Amino acid sequence: MKLVQINLQPHFGGGEVYTAFLCRALSQLGVPTRLLVHPRAAFWNRLGLPADTERIAVADPADLPQHLPAGPLWLLSHGPLPDALRTAMPDRLRSAIAHMPVQGRDPAAFAGHDRIYAVSGWVRDGLKAAGLPVWDEPLYGVADLASRADGGGNIRRRRSRYDWDRRKGRDRLLGWLEPLAETLRPHPPFVRREGLTLGIVSRLTPIKQFPLLFSHLAPLLARHHEVHLEIFGSGGYASVRDLDRALAVLPAGQVRFWGQQGNVAAIYRQLDYLLSGLPEKEALGLNIIEAQACGTPVIAVNAPPFSETVVDGETGFFYRDPRQDSGVDFGQLLDQLLAGRARPRPELAQEHLARFSFDAFVERLRPVVADAERQTNRE
Repeated sequence: MKLVQINLQPHFGGGEVYTAFLCRALSQLGVPTRLLVHPRAAFWNRLGLPADTERIAVADPADLPQHLPAGPLWLLSHGPLPDALRTAMPDRLRSAIAHMPVQGRDPAAFAGHDRIYAVSGWVRDGLKAAGLPVWDEPLYGVADLASRADGGGNIRRRRSRYDWDRRKGRDRLLGWLEPLAETLRPHPPFVRREGLTLGIVSRLTPIKQFPLLFSHLAPLLARHHEVHLEIFGSGGYASVRDLDRALAVLPAGQVRFWGQQGNVAAIYRQLDYLLSGLPEKEALGLNIIEAQACGTPVIAVNAPPFSETVVDGETGFFYRDPRQDSGVDFGQLLDQLLAGRARPRPELAQEHLARFSFDAFVERLRPVVADAERQTNRE
């Protein structure tokens, strides 16, 4: 069986981490990958792709068909298949990994697929409700940290907290000016401060809804100067601008931005708690799984998909959606933590963590591969 994966994202995020450990798991099951990627995606070199993954840069989605081998073929896209690859053929399995829920979105993006693999039960349930051909068992992700340990233990403020979109005139201009301004600013190493340290380790994308989240939480954080918010990640201009506005009520120095970092394991271990974003647009939250694997508990809204990845009281704490109670439940949790409430120890929840191990992922993938072999070799 021949497999072609497609991931044309130019920016690094959880979907690209997922693609890398999926290639490794498939390799372990004897299935090599031809991976079609964006030509500006320079991060693949540091993600530990296996030797039997052939990577090809494709500048124009219309050119994708010319990179497909002849004969029976398993097509696997990260996100919906591009239109150019949806043509039905007897020996071609058209499939996709759904990295985002369809709840609140148009499910028609997944029309013309033979199989869709969800990364969580929350994503699977939305696909089922839309009548789409979704694989029943979620392909939960892996706490894949070893392949991203570049930079050692050195955590230092990076030169930018923005992901500039070079297709936009404003971003082209600011993306040229900002690095010049950054050369005049200090880039200190990260030093944990006294008090309670809450962290965000994530790309600052719209699906996380951080500006909306902190429009409710920031006034509560502002009451406690001993609570520090450390943000590790970068995002588009509008996302960072809106987050700045939501955090403007905090005293100077209570929140610090560090930009995108390489060695996220070292970051998690210096946090008291990882903060999630808001839930319903989130598919899984690899950062939540990673933090727990590093022994760092999570504070998250009590809703899927977080209710699939966090065990309340054991690997973190839940609080009520602040859009429902204006953050009252979060404020009460914060008071309890500052009063000395015992910190969960995720490293003790071995059965829970085992669900998100690489070995468990390989076993979840095994029947998927067997099904793909049957579908691509039908007479």
